[in-house]
Amino acid sequence: MRPSHATTVIFACVQNAGRSQMAAAFFNQMANPNLARAISAGTRPARAVHSEVVEVMSEVGVDLSGARPQRLTEELARGAKLLITMGCGDECPLAPGARRDDWPLDDPAGAPPEHVREIRDEIRKRVWNLIAKEGWWKLEPGFRRGV
Repeated sequence: MRPSHATTVIFACVQNAGRSQMAAAFFNQMANPNLARAISAGTRPARAVHSEVVEVMSEVGVDLSGARPQRLTEELARGAKLLITMGCGDECPLAPGARRDDWPLDDPAGAPPEHVREIRDEIRKRVWNLIAKEGWWKLEPGFRRGV
């Protein structure tokens, strides 16, 4: 359960089996959970996260083997402050009241491992830039901003 005062960010793609799963995992790994949390969802969820995505994420220490695609519903989107869609074209969902951005990224499904790694690394960079821009980063004990 996320803190009630934390900002909710939704990463959405069609199948919720690749890009949005990677983005939410990186976001939740890097962001301060008291400030912001991410969820991922899709318009037509697949049965499972793509195996090539699970594999390349494990290479960077992120375990998506237990992640399950889910449909983006009104209930899930309720209260979200930011919706980031990921190359879903005409099927991109809406989240009423949420600011929206689109990250046009290739679908990793069926792509060779080197291309999936490029997508993963681009997502990680974009997630970090978002967290830094919004000030949602984790602060290590003893670290003071601006010192």
